[in-house]
Amino acid sequence: MELEEYCFETKLLHNRHKVDSVTGAVSVPIQHASTFHQFDIDQFGKYDYARSLNPTREALEEVIAELEGGVKGFAFSSGMAAISTAFLLLSAGDHVVITEDVYGGTYRMVTEVLSRLGIEHSFVDMTDLDQVKQAIKPNTKAFYVETPSNPLLKVTDIKAISQMAKEIGALTFVDNTFQTPALQKPLELGADVVLHSATKFLSGHSDVVAGLAVVKDKGLANRLGFLQNSFGAVLGVQDAWLVLRGLKTLHVRLEHSQKSALQIASFLEKHPLVKNVFYPGLPNHPQRELLDVQTQGAGAVLSFELVDEEAVRTFVESVKLPVFAVSLGAVESILSYPAKMSHSAMPQAEREKRGIKNSLLRLSVGLENPADLIRDFSQALEQVQQKKLVLQQGE
Repeated sequence: MELEEYCFETKLLHNRHKVDSVTGAVSVPIQHASTFHQFDIDQFGKYDYARSLNPTREALEEVIAELEGGVKGFAFSSGMAAISTAFLLLSAGDHVVITEDVYGGTYRMVTEVLSRLGIEHSFVDMTDLDQVKQAIKPNTKAFYVETPSNPLLKVTDIKAISQMAKEIGALTFVDNTFQTPALQKPLELGADVVLHSATKFLSGHSDVVAGLAVVKDKGLANRLGFLQNSFGAVLGVQDAWLVLRGLKTLHVRLEHSQKSALQIASFLEKHPLVKNVFYPGLPNHPQRELLDVQTQGAGAVLSFELVDEEAVRTFVESVKLPVFAVSLGAVESILSYPAKMSHSAMPQAEREKRGIKNSLLRLSVGLENPADLIRDFSQALEQVQQKKLVLQQGE
């Protein structure tokens, strides 16, 4: 069989960088050189300066391009570096339509940096295609899709948005951090650029900060490659190696975490102290049918809304297993508070308008036994209930 014929989980392990061609090593060599000797004054070799190209980073870029089904991959120093560099494909006077409940760092980039550079934006609920159509302007040059969205897990029709973009000669960017190519292939659905915070599920161990981009068009690859080299926010070789190592276990990690996420979401939606659960794997999720068509699974991130902000404080103080921290996609479960973590850059009025309330928590499910997590959440919710009873008696 040829490499391209293997299943996804096999490709994670068996790709062109499975074995080092020089030594036979089964791990990609870490090449620390910042510069490379040139043997000919008139014709330089493939590598000259490590910002432009480095063998270790190149290995990661080739692997992610293959996994996403693109022609070229790019590795950056962070997810926001990847997103920011992609936005540099736009020019002053252009307009971008963007997912409403987008990651706070992306919101900050769009509202406080792109706007200063003369690039306009419109935030819309991208699950409503009519809203997307109404947001299009004569100068619309890009659609920025985050699906499932962060933190409300809304699912956007990538194929429909990509078709809209093609009709007006615009680009479609898709942030695929939550799903990864294990569950979702945006390029196959018509997207032009796929973006990742590789800090999350791709590396998976809370030990690296990295960003990735993949494109499916050679001309666009040349443009983005020029920007990567010019802007210079490239990924270091140690971090590139860590992402390559993490990728090898992506399938098994995500498979376990996804199954656990559904069990936890099902538990939470039945609890009287939980007002809402946002997880596309639940049968009652409004875009569940689209999810089944567009992806291979619902992922391992969910959000849930408790009865009030005080309940959130008690719950966070009472849980024992999850790390309470920024980020997601790691081997350990991570509990986050979007209002003061991932979406702190978004003003409260804007958060509330999008449904991101102060009573909302986001959970990235790790590799623990889900029964242990459910028991932990159950005792924490019991603490919330007891505290409420005490306060009521005091009144």
